[in-house]
Amino acid sequence: MPAKRRPPGLQHGMFDADSAADPGAPLAARMRPRSLDEMVGQRHLLAPDAPLRRQAARREPHSCILWGPPGSGKTTLARAMAAEADARFSALSAVSGGVADVRSAVADAESARRDAGIPTILFIDEIHRFNKAQQDAVLHAMEDGIVSLIGATTENPSFEVIAPLLSRTRVYRLEPLEPDDMRALLQRALSDPERGLGRRRIQIDDDALEALVQLGGGDARVALNALEFAAADACGDRITAERLARVAQRALMHDKAGDAHYDVVSAMIKSVRGSDPDAAVYWLARLLEAGEDPMFAARRLVILAAEDIGLADPRALPVAVAAQQATHLIGMPEASLILSEAAIYLARAPKSNSAMRAYSAAAQAVREHGALPVPLHLRNAVTGLMRAHGYGEGYQYAHDYEEPPDQQHLPDHLAGSAFYQPGDRDAPWPDPRRQSLPPGPTR
Repeated sequence: MPAKRRPPGLQHGMFDADSAADPGAPLAARMRPRSLDEMVGQRHLLAPDAPLRRQAARREPHSCILWGPPGSGKTTLARAMAAEADARFSALSAVSGGVADVRSAVADAESARRDAGIPTILFIDEIHRFNKAQQDAVLHAMEDGIVSLIGATTENPSFEVIAPLLSRTRVYRLEPLEPDDMRALLQRALSDPERGLGRRRIQIDDDALEALVQLGGGDARVALNALEFAAADACGDRITAERLARVAQRALMHDKAGDAHYDVVSAMIKSVRGSDPDAAVYWLARLLEAGEDPMFAARRLVILAAEDIGLADPRALPVAVAAQQATHLIGMPEASLILSEAAIYLARAPKSNSAMRAYSAAAQAVREHGALPVPLHLRNAVTGLMRAHGYGEGYQYAHDYEEPPDQQHLPDHLAGSAFYQPGDRDAPWPDPRRQSLPPGPTR
């Protein structure tokens, strides 16, 4: 049976134009893996018994979302999956594409399927930037079997992809490349004579190689770009750590609006909560050195002081508020010292979340019981009519007593409830009310 011919002009396989064969293409593009076998890292997806490897063996395109940080191989993996399935590869960028572009791509895919029997993988880079109408246009094409979707995103798809589209795809989480994987990629680029730098026989010092690995931070594109810059500036075809430092700039893994941003913030918060001052300062520095607004970090510390330290050290909140105000007054770079002092103080302080638990319990009572009436003796009797109806009657003015009076302050239905449960580390303030107040009626 003769093989079906592909319509002219349709993208297919790994590359639209084989950038690996273009000596003028960036090193990162030339070294892009051409198949699943060439890929490094992502063993949880690509090991022999892993999900994507099993799917590729069946040579059946399927819809999925590739979720991972920049440089983890999302686009490369999508192209390799298309090649494994012998499918046409149609790529759109959500940054520049719209509904019209989606419809055009779907029409081309329908023609390819009808005229040549070729399946199409529609790859949408940064799919989290597509609005609902754009995602709906893709959804209909998927439901009709016209395309298989592969979306790439650095953002959590649970928040950015519409539920109907998400329910029809599998989500695969890609991780930053491990240091061993980064070393393998860099050594491959240095030794490959066709696509890499092998013909130049460049030598790299061990400390320079490790510096490149650290510079990449799990992002293959960053590491390969830095290697290319260093190779272009290499003296005597040798790359040293000193020369690398002169041509490469540190790229921190931080995004003010993305998952990396919230991951770093979360790490700082949990380090303070876990009483680890070293980690608290490190994650604070990660935020500030990446250009985060110092007031954002200051607000997090104020919240931490109330939520996690609370009544175990009542001085913590004034310390955090003072740091927030001083940061607003001084600004960076000096604010880093102010915030560092506050972070260390909060991390070393004893911890108690009794105030948070007290409020949560009280709020739950409000939700369960609604607007219970204020006891009459606590109501404000500002007119004669109010007093005639019993407002304020029997109220005991606390300053007239040496000890807090035996008086009910909660609604009748909640009398005797104890929302505040002192934590083991709460400051030992006297609370005679708890000793003298009799238990309220049970209902």
